Amino acid sequence: MSFTSNYTTLICDIGDVLFSWSPQTKTSISPSALRRFLSSPTWIEYERGKISQAECYARVGGEFSVDPTEVGRAFQDARDSLQSNEELISVIRHLKARSNGLLHVFAMSNISAPDYEVLRAKPVDWSLFDGIFTSAGVGERKPNLGFYKAVISSTGADPSRTIFVDDKMENVLSARSLGMRGIIFDDHRKVVRALYNLLGDPVERARQYLTVNGKKLLSVTDNGIFLRENFAQLLILEATDNRNLVNLTDTHRTWNFFQEKPLLTTEEFPFDLDTTSLGLTVMGSPEDVAHSVMDDMLNYIDDDGIIQTYFDHRRPRFDPVVCVNVLTLFYSYGRGHQLDRTLHWVREVLLHRAYLDGTRYYATPECFLYFLGRLLEISNDAYLALYIKPLLIERIQERIGADGDALALSMRLRLCAYLGLRNDVDLRTLLPLQCEDGGWEIGWIYKYGSSGIRIGNRGLTTSLAMKAILEMQQQFPSPPSSPPASPAVPLVKPAYVNAQSSPERFSQRKSNSSIAFSSIAMSPLVSTRQHPEIVPLVLK
Repeated sequence: MSFTSNYTTLICDIGDVLFSWSPQTKTSISPSALRRFLSSPTWIEYERGKISQAECYARVGGEFSVDPTEVGRAFQDARDSLQSNEELISVIRHLKARSNGLLHVFAMSNISAPDYEVLRAKPVDWSLFDGIFTSAGVGERKPNLGFYKAVISSTGADPSRTIFVDDKMENVLSARSLGMRGIIFDDHRKVVRALYNLLGDPVERARQYLTVNGKKLLSVTDNGIFLRENFAQLLILEATDNRNLVNLTDTHRTWNFFQEKPLLTTEEFPFDLDTTSLGLTVMGSPEDVAHSVMDDMLNYIDDDGIIQTYFDHRRPRFDPVVCVNVLTLFYSYGRGHQLDRTLHWVREVLLHRAYLDGTRYYATPECFLYFLGRLLEISNDAYLALYIKPLLIERIQERIGADGDALALSMRLRLCAYLGLRNDVDLRTLLPLQCEDGGWEIGWIYKYGSSGIRIGNRGLTTSLAMKAILEMQQQFPSPPSSPPASPAVPLVKPAYVNAQSSPERFSQRKSNSSIAFSSIAMSPLVSTRQHPEIVPLVLK
């Protein structure tokens, strides 16, 4: 799955996209009146090059009971107010330069010949454009399809590989109807993000974000308090294998979640089995140390046989995700059998979907499923694979297409990649969420058990998103599929359709073709039992 941009052509509107202007003039003509002039039939004829400027002003003056001289002064003031959008132009220049000659940039504008002459006198790097198409020059005007077809014909652009940016919905709609990727210019930052995401390499941009912010990838609560903690740092290290990105507390044995003084909880915060299990598996501690710690952990099992969260008998807490992470440690050292009752309970949580609202310490169902996949991958245990994997495949298929932030989507995608399930649905959702700086927005992973305050980390979200894209690329080399188009409806009634055709006869003609798994946005409770045509592509 190559993430070289699929787009080779960018077409931008000029007015209110590449240039801004003000309808506020020094004349008696109000901004609203000026805009009415611009949408009048006379002005449309003028922009198509059918009438002269003098005739246009005269006719507009007559239609709106305004002195034509005043009309001319108003439009001169509007021309004088033209300002280039240098930030957007700079972004386009940067993207074009990075394309190695693959991206061609064109402008396409509804503009008269005299106004275009004034525009070209503005101090802008016009060499950025491989061509500029005006309504006056073509004799057609947006949103009429003829204008678009003329541009496509002249440039040789492939509509399916063309991005079109315009501030008017009707103009974007026409572009989309011809197969272009249309972007409405209604928010500058949103459009810049979209262009970077469509024309840039998401993995390379993510890697740059992580490098620039290395050692500063702090966690933050949903009420804005920054935390220095070990758990997210360990996960970032595991995903990137780059120690230069993280800060970790030096420890020779057990780990504490917090690196410094605990925040938003008790002053004395005990070391926990969750962070310790993650630390020992990620950092690769000496075997004697790991076994010694596991011996201690076995002292924190309740009467139901479930491993606890803290190295503190005064805090009897348990959580299925914590259980999974402790199981990962034990199985990685061949001691998983010592937590059989914990494993059985974890599978019951999976079987009955007890995780769907998150857990005591983890915010989303994806956390539970993701760490279960991590258990299977790290342990590489045949018994676990038989006991957990088939049910885990069903459960992750149920989550495909469900709502989720970028972290949940990334966890879902990584698990799908491990299980051999192609998941274009969530990949198409994740890619546009990448921010202009190359990172992804914060996603919530865990929470304080008592208050419910959530904790997240942009560095973690970005690390897992980058890893998810890479793993999908390795598993499935072809690009993510687009949503399937509806079948074409014939304009001429087929010969076999007649008044005697009955619903029963029609039903007999229906195709039994299977539904592609990648195109189904499954509801949280859809499984392969309900859709037997959905099968994993690879079972490891």
